Amino acid sequence: MVEESREPSVEVVYATAAEQRIVTVRFSPGMTAARAVDLSGLLDAYPAIARHERVLGIHGTRVDPERRLEPGDRVEICRPLNVDPRTMRRVLAASGKVMGGAKKGAPG
Repeated sequence: MVEESREPSVEVVYATAAEQRIVTVRFSPGMTAARAVDLSGLLDAYPAIARHERVLGIHGTRVDPERRLEPGDRVEICRPLNVDPRTMRRVLAASGKVMGGAKKGAPG
């Protein structure tokens, strides 16, 4: 049986189309979302992150990089969108499709 660490921590997550990385970082009082990202090592592992404005989220909600964290928080490093979702919906609707791959009028 593996014993889990009892030290407070936060997770930092980054995903590409091909993979998802989750790094656990030891929590310290006053830690910000930006500091957790810096400590995660993901900026070194994925240099592409630095080429865009850094957008961070916690549980799917955008947060300021200076937001103070709580133990157990999960900081998400968001990638920029390739296509505006509103534009994609219009393109798909024009061809009789909807986002998510299902066809209009199809059950389910």
